[in-house]
Amino acid sequence: MAAQFQFIMRAGPTVGKVYPLEAPEISIGRESTNIISINDVEVSRRHARMELQGASYLIQDLGSTNGTFVNGQRVTGMQVLNPGDSVSFGEGIILSYESAFDPNATMMSAAKPPRPTTTAAPAPAPAPMPAPAISGPAQAAPAPVYSGQIPGGPAQAAPLPAKKKRFPIWIIILILILLAICACAVFFFAIDRFNLWCRVLPFLVPLLGGTCP
Repeated sequence: MAAQFQFIMRAGPTVGKVYPLEAPEISIGRESTNIISINDVEVSRRHARMELQGASYLIQDLGSTNGTFVNGQRVTGMQVLNPGDSVSFGEGIILSYESAFDPNATMMSAAKPPRPTTTAAPAPAPAPMPAPAISGPAQAAPAPVYSGQIPGGPAQAAPLPAKKKRFPIWIIILILILLAICACAVFFFAIDRFNLWCRVLPFLVPLLGGTCP
């Protein structure tokens, strides 16, 4: 009997493994005597059975510890399987019920279904800034001066500080001489006026042709 349907393991110890469904009655469990043997602690030794009725398989739980689920709903009696149904044994074993001649199911058995990827939407371009309104005549901005730039014309030298005028030294000497002459004149005038020659310079009086009393 050619297999019309198959199980493909989507989650469990052998992800991607294909189980052809060929017999009219199929036992599922952890023991190796089962037609579909799944060696996992969540699977009971005799977990479930399948029976072919017409063109469809029906599945029934055999009182397993972790239960049998079809599309997330627990099986309580005989449950008809349709291509595309997800059959779970416990929480970690998931089988996909597919038609045996479905090329898409065969291609998907080689690997896990790809994870959906999210693409970030491109950020909107910023709105252009409005041009500023010109209220008066535009003034040209001064050109920047860069380091090492050659000036366009000769640079104006800074004015030198004005030199302080110095009083001529000869005038100072002349003033000192005049002061000395005046001092001498006053000195001699005072001596002569008060007849102090004999008191101050008695030795000069005979030399000058005079006599002291």
